[in-house]
Amino acid sequence: QVQLVESGGGLVQPGGSLRLSCTASGFTLDHYAIGWFRQAPGKEREGVSCISANDGMPYYADSVKGQFTISRDNAKNTVSLQMNSLKPEDTAVYYCATDEDLECLKVPNMALSELMIIGSWGQGTQVTVSS
Repeated sequence: QVQLVESGGGLVQPGGSLRLSCTASGFTLDHYAIGWFRQAPGKEREGVSCISANDGMPYYADSVKGQFTISRDNAKNTVSLQMNSLKPEDTAVYYCATDEDLECLKVPNMALSELMIIGSWGQGTQVTVSS
């Protein structure tokens, strides 16, 4: 059974950092592209970052380039998202997701209709940036 579990969210002050983790079970994570997505209150879910299968190439939305870093730890079957210099507008529920057809190149600007048919999602982790 494919399962993704996010962790690491919380409350942080503006300018602070958080590291989110997405741990997989039921499959070998480095065989799949893994995407991070977020949904802010009152807004549509959007693609944030993605790491490709095998070669581990990272992809980022323009809004988080230079601020977020995605990485993969094959030994732990985990993909992490290091988030620095956090802003109130980064407040959202963050999800990781994957399926065998996920293309990282599409994640940063993925249409909602395409995003919602991604096969496997974690339950999400809340990130709140507030003073």
